[in-house]
Amino acid sequence: MNAHVIIIGGGLGGLTTGALLSKEGCRVTVLEKNPIAGGGLQCFRRQGVLFETGMHIVGGFTPGHNLYEICRYLGIMDKLSIRDTDPDCMDSVTFGRTGEIYRLPRGRVALENYLARRFPGQADGLHRYFDDLWTLSEEVDLFYLRPDSGGMLKPHSDAFLMPADSFIGRYVDDPVLAELLAYMNPMYGGVAGHTPAFVHALINVLYINGSGMFTDGSQQMADALCRLITQAGGEVLTGDPVTEIAVEERFVTRVTTRRGKTYKGDWYISDLHPCTLLTLVPETAFPRSYRSRLQEIPNSYSAFSVYIKFKEGARQPFAGHPCYYQEDHGYVWRLAEYDEADFPRGFMCLTPPAGNQGPWAERMTLNCPMPFSAVAAWADSHTGHRPPDYYAWKERMLQQTLDRLERLRPGIRRDIGLCFASTPLTIRDYYGTKEGAIYGYNRDCRNMALSQVPIGTKVRNLLLTGQNINLHGICGVPLTAIQTAEAIVGRNTIVTKIRQGSLWL
Repeated sequence: MNAHVIIIGGGLGGLTTGALLSKEGCRVTVLEKNPIAGGGLQCFRRQGVLFETGMHIVGGFTPGHNLYEICRYLGIMDKLSIRDTDPDCMDSVTFGRTGEIYRLPRGRVALENYLARRFPGQADGLHRYFDDLWTLSEEVDLFYLRPDSGGMLKPHSDAFLMPADSFIGRYVDDPVLAELLAYMNPMYGGVAGHTPAFVHALINVLYINGSGMFTDGSQQMADALCRLITQAGGEVLTGDPVTEIAVEERFVTRVTTRRGKTYKGDWYISDLHPCTLLTLVPETAFPRSYRSRLQEIPNSYSAFSVYIKFKEGARQPFAGHPCYYQEDHGYVWRLAEYDEADFPRGFMCLTPPAGNQGPWAERMTLNCPMPFSAVAAWADSHTGHRPPDYYAWKERMLQQTLDRLERLRPGIRRDIGLCFASTPLTIRDYYGTKEGAIYGYNRDCRNMALSQVPIGTKVRNLLLTGQNINLHGICGVPLTAIQTAEAIVGRNTIVTKIRQGSLWL
């Protein structure tokens, strides 16, 4: 194909879509507003230490699984350095008030056996739960890189769209075990009564099958995708945001950037939050009902993140797995509820690996679920121009988070050399996502018709990609990218090629 494709937004979705189309012979131009492309893959340095902005833990990168096969097909798998989580502890879960610690092993059989030993009266229910968890994941063809046979429109089991918390409750009646089965909620923005069981299933199957962490940062994946695009004759242009998308008779004719540059193509793909996209197109580009729908879809919660550099010579242990902390039982579905006095109710922390990783950690990152309402009072401010009361609040939240961290790692404060935080406003301003939503739109089983946004739009040559479409995260976004690219090159074209070149599928 000789089509010229303009992609607005250089996050994981935009770059993966661009890489797939480049491999199909399209000429791709990616326009990214930030100085560095990558979105949630981006990294930054403070005092010489590398910190990741979003993609802290990954799954699907073992042979035969979806991310491995996609990256192998693109020719970048050997460019990525990923360290597997510890086989005997892919994740630890700690309850602060009671002191309970659960060290969850990697792999379905090992995890099921571990939980059955800890909760012997629930063994039968656990086995049925894991059977049905995998069965649910099998209902999504693209998750297993099978040709699409209808997607969300095809018939599904009755469990597919039931609330995830109700799905868990089908199998276990021990409240602590039910919490443990939902501990990955911060990985997909789980909300009781709303998050569909299939989302819970896909995320859990992905990480139970094999999780890992990027060694020396997730930027390496963004860089590898950028190289693929440019080596195919395309461009990845950064630091100049698109300010206008011209539409005439439901057809994009050009895009213009802040610096006044104009780009024209045959196809245009938006990797932006749909509400951000609406600010760039004429009001008449989309029907009023479509605009209203995009603006009404609830967003997922945001996050308060803490970044720590340890002092030279500090002996804080490197953990080869994420650590999930909850202050008490009963919070797993309520982590994003905000009350300043008891924030944070929980967090996920990890010590990202370096290339020469030894027994001691150089850095640590904490992610605490937080709704945008916590920062709504300063919603009119922007990065670098916040009022004093915002910074005072931010410091209080930082200190409270460190107090919670002390319960997980006693004495850690004395080893901290540098510590700073980001808030939902940081995420909103940097990523351009409405309300700083870390997972974009909520997927709501009570109204899937509202929360499912199609790849195609009412503008004939404008397509959508990214985490607001279909699925989110390190797995869901590349899978959506395949569907977006196939909207141009032909349905199931790319999936078929991935399967043909695989030794595992």
